[in-house]
Amino acid sequence: MTHGTVILQTEGELAILTLNRPEKRNALSPELIADILEALETIEHGPTRVAIITGAGQSFCAGMDLAALRTLADHTTAENLVDARRTLGLFKRVWSFPKPLIAAANGAAVAGGCGIATLCDITIASTEAKFGYTEVRIGFMPALISAFVQLQVGEKVARDLLLTARIFGAEEARELGLVNRVVPPAQLLSAAREVAAELMQNSPESLRLTKRLLARVDEDELNRRLDLGIAESVAIRDTPELREGLSAFLEKRKPGWARR
Repeated sequence: MTHGTVILQTEGELAILTLNRPEKRNALSPELIADILEALETIEHGPTRVAIITGAGQSFCAGMDLAALRTLADHTTAENLVDARRTLGLFKRVWSFPKPLIAAANGAAVAGGCGIATLCDITIASTEAKFGYTEVRIGFMPALISAFVQLQVGEKVARDLLLTARIFGAEEARELGLVNRVVPPAQLLSAAREVAAELMQNSPESLRLTKRLLARVDEDELNRRLDLGIAESVAIRDTPELREGLSAFLEKRKPGWARR
């Protein structure tokens, strides 16, 4: 079954959701976000017990779509608020989804794509996968994912990853606790299916309640941080830094940051 920019396949009680914009490295567009959310709705209310999320082609998800980047600094405050809430809605949906989600990171998972890959319950990465929260390279900020990253890896490591914006490999991602298992590319989906089979031996209701319990730990504090993240994400979109960063990125040159 194809939902526009995603493919949803079922194998008994297992679903495989494939981000299907390989020509764009599965970059996040409003359409792709909507299609992912629609597919997750189908999975939640259908017979599926476990779902795998992966990407078509060589990338898992390269973050924000280039077309969206081109217009980012020209949006109104209201448009930016809608966009920020849309992206955060996707992150929260993956984070709190009631059925187990396994990410099979087949390639680059960058910025928002890194968010999707690491917010799943279990993340299995190909040895060729790369990860990174690269927003500050273009004068943007990882405002919507930062709270989740702090929860997952702790304050000191989060500062390293979010401030340096460096790209790191699958093995380092595993050492940091963002990835559970690293396998050769040819074994990626079979490894994900093995984990899915293990999960499906357990009580569906117990899994749902355990996931709900985990999501509710520090829920109020997480929501407070996410509200701050939305406000900061909207505010930075109307800054000279972002306009310069976007221009430099699109023109393939080094940005000339203003000195303060």
